[in-house]
Amino acid sequence: MDKILFVEDDESLGTAIEFSLKSEGFDVTRVTTVAESKLHFQKESFDVAILDIGLPDGNGYDLCTYLKSRSNIPIIFLTALDEEANVVMGLEMGGDDYVTKPFRLQELLSRVRVQLRKKLTTTSITELISSSIKVEVESTKVFKDATPVSLTNLEYKLLLTLMSNAHRTMQRDEILEKITTGDEVFFDENTLSVYIRRLRSKIEDDPKNPACIVTQRGLGYRWDQDVIESVRSIRS
Repeated sequence: MDKILFVEDDESLGTAIEFSLKSEGFDVTRVTTVAESKLHFQKESFDVAILDIGLPDGNGYDLCTYLKSRSNIPIIFLTALDEEANVVMGLEMGGDDYVTKPFRLQELLSRVRVQLRKKLTTTSITELISSSIKVEVESTKVFKDATPVSLTNLEYKLLLTLMSNAHRTMQRDEILEKITTGDEVFFDENTLSVYIRRLRSKIEDDPKNPACIVTQRGLGYRWDQDVIESVRSIRS
């Protein structure tokens, strides 16, 4: 189920749009402030973000910049500001689409689906670079300071999962779900802790005081460095 982060402080409009999105099968998290948005984004993974521009504690432009600096999530601006300058600003800030109020719900649903299709079919991540670590995704090669790092299959999956969700605390069960499949060897939270230690020993400058893979006590783990993603277009 595709997950949508929906940021709208107008209660009646927000409720109506949230209901429509859920009726179409989307998993929707609706918030009303920039602070709430960042809190949920740090803890959850979303497929699309729909952002209002005017918010009680900031604006959608700055929130867009924040989200885009941490992921490639498609962003649709939803606002009453339809002047050309506002449209251009939203797109230049990293927005992928712009819907002005008033609008028909089917139009918004259509634009959400377009962004989801584009996310799935138009780009592919080829390389992740963070601090001294580089991951060549297609060849599954990992380097630290340009020196090859030998990782097991599960260590590689763990590294890729954490780097792909940079600056977001991932709960242990979420990590387990992403790195294991039905035919994997038995793998639980204790085993995950062992693999975290092994991975730290291979990529951290000081494994006892990690700068990349940080433990969030009681919750899980977080990749605590900025990540640059290189992508290539995929022709349909």
